[in-house]
Amino acid sequence: MRSLRVSENARYLTKPDGTAFFYLGDTCWELFHRLTREEADEYLENRARLKFSVIQAVVLAEQDGLRVPNPYGDLPLRRLRPGQPNDSYFRHVDYVVDKAAELGLFVGMLPTWGDKVGPKYWGVGPKVFTPKNARTYGRFLGERYRDKPIIWILGGDRPAKAEPVRRIWRAMAEGLREGDGGRHLMTYHPMGGVSCSDYWPSDEPWIDFHMIQSGHAARNGPNYRLVQADYELEPTKPTMDGEPRYENHPVAFKEGTPRFDDYDVRQAAYWGLLAGGCGHTYGCHDIWQLWEPGRKPVTFARTPWHEALNLPGAGQMQHVRTLFESRPFPKLVPDQSLIVSGQGRGMHHMRAARADDGSFAFVYVPTGRPVGVDLGKITGERVIANWYDPREAKWWRTGDFPTRGTRQFTPLSSGRGRDWVLVLDAATPGTGR
Repeated sequence: MRSLRVSENARYLTKPDGTAFFYLGDTCWELFHRLTREEADEYLENRARLKFSVIQAVVLAEQDGLRVPNPYGDLPLRRLRPGQPNDSYFRHVDYVVDKAAELGLFVGMLPTWGDKVGPKYWGVGPKVFTPKNARTYGRFLGERYRDKPIIWILGGDRPAKAEPVRRIWRAMAEGLREGDGGRHLMTYHPMGGVSCSDYWPSDEPWIDFHMIQSGHAARNGPNYRLVQADYELEPTKPTMDGEPRYENHPVAFKEGTPRFDDYDVRQAAYWGLLAGGCGHTYGCHDIWQLWEPGRKPVTFARTPWHEALNLPGAGQMQHVRTLFESRPFPKLVPDQSLIVSGQGRGMHHMRAARADDGSFAFVYVPTGRPVGVDLGKITGERVIANWYDPREAKWWRTGDFPTRGTRQFTPLSSGRGRDWVLVLDAATPGTGR
């Protein structure tokens, strides 16, 4: 599991043997900085049980990661110099990376949070990078984790429009490539509400796939629009929402507003994936910062991370992966023309995708409203329809119909939080579907 690749059609990620890789991420940005080894074991084992495949974590962390030591008293850099990494700190990073590998997890490793790069960025920083030391630091990381299951994620929640900043990121990317010999995929984590394609051209050579941060500004935020925009770019590259609305995060960062719940995170996942995403990242407001009593909370965190591990939305992400891996998901192409009535707006917006050979299709119905579907999009003479419950991964058989004309399907329940996925399969003799 050491290296991932981009698929031949440049839409998905693959394992070294060419089989499809389903990127199901979790953001644990402070993982290397705030957890002991025993706590890291607890976190990683939980995420492996819940079928996550990638853990996104930052080496030079956001929460004053250059001046506040890890639980063992170690800082990552000597004298705040990227060219002088502290081996004691990185031995702890090594342990976490190795534990993740043991559990079958990739680490989406951010070399640094963005406030250490830009001259006018918000955050405590301090700014420590230049193009020269960024390349040196990148080479160090690339060499150290050359043979580990890593995905490089540059950016760290900051823009990259100023040319001096872009030179630093490009130098760091070059250093990583020099260090790991090009073994690992690389992308860029942007600030909220945009894709990395808003900063970097689609043909930027070091960006292997686009990453979006749809963010935490509003309920029902249409992340599918960002995914769709990337999907249509040329040259083609995979794309995904790498930071959507977080479970238990106050909407729009405001105290007293509702908090995003399990429905919000499910909606973002299915919208993004059926718009053409090669994967999806879940996040929890309490877990990214590893909040616990006695630690200053960011944006009104309130649930200790040990408890937040078991929030319902986190558990339901495995059902997303279960559904997509139940079919050859790399065949999926977005196709809104499947939906001929009931499309809906806002929270009611439906998304659809079908296999490129017409063998199956998924239609996400976020609020349980009736949906009219063009059955002629499915190959063969008959189609088998099932409802999939994304809350509990249960299936409900709907019927067997001719593959001609349109048909209206009505989910088993409706309203906010009563989302369903209509699964259509070409009937194949002898297979049961």
